[in-house]
Amino acid sequence: MFLESKRRGEVFGLFLSSAVINNPDYTMDKINTVARLLRYKHDFRGYIHLKIIPGASDAAIEDALSLASAVSLNIETPGGKHFEMLSGKKDYEKDIVRPMKLMSRLTGKGMKLSRVKCTTQFIVGASDETDSEIIDSVFDLYERLRFKRVYFSAYQKGLGDPNIPGERHFLSNPGEHFMREHRLYQVDFLVRKYGFSRKDILVDGSGKLRLDKDPKQLWAERHPDFYPVRINSSDRATLLRVPGFGPDTVKKILAMRRERNISRFEEIGIKGKRLENALRYVIFE
Repeated sequence: MFLESKRRGEVFGLFLSSAVINNPDYTMDKINTVARLLRYKHDFRGYIHLKIIPGASDAAIEDALSLASAVSLNIETPGGKHFEMLSGKKDYEKDIVRPMKLMSRLTGKGMKLSRVKCTTQFIVGASDETDSEIIDSVFDLYERLRFKRVYFSAYQKGLGDPNIPGERHFLSNPGEHFMREHRLYQVDFLVRKYGFSRKDILVDGSGKLRLDKDPKQLWAERHPDFYPVRINSSDRATLLRVPGFGPDTVKKILAMRRERNISRFEEIGIKGKRLENALRYVIFE
């Protein structure tokens, strides 16, 4: 099915995962066998993303890395105490942390498998974790383990064991978990693309992100002394702190400045609500 879809130009790669069959290594063998057939029997050189099964052996993980373009093992929660509330069958340190460290080491700079990207995912709201705890873990994953991406998935009530925190907690707003997921993705983007540090990500006294305001806007409002930003002379990092300016807009500004001074937002294509917001934070000197 995959190869036929590839021949028709409908897909360019494959994401391969599985529920646990018998045990982690048996499952990994099935996953790796499919990848090996694609690579060596069918000479497929495109994108293959393989799921690492928690508890898999070092040998099974290294085999997957040798076949894949990217691999992922879902961390689920920020720390063992939250993980234990969700699963009594897996050991957080042995089944999650140990293999993630191995993935990091085998794909580190200068290693034979350094081309392989490692990713992971948090389930937001299944346990009783705070946003602050998730954010701390995100920074660890990027800075210490050198993972390429962190993803987030909002927990949906009614799908899990009735005894886990995500089922027991009453939500005044049914969409709260989805908004938390959205805010965490914004934080992730600020970390990866805007150069925000851990202290730049603001949470309240209970470790929660503001659901009613995006974290970049909140930082701007808490740091009025940083503004106004001079649009014709400020560096890239400074321009990226302007609400409404993303990496593409800043790239365009820097390119235009090499030829002339910018005097109006219309020159860089900003309009509507983005324009209204950005006007409060910049000057055209």
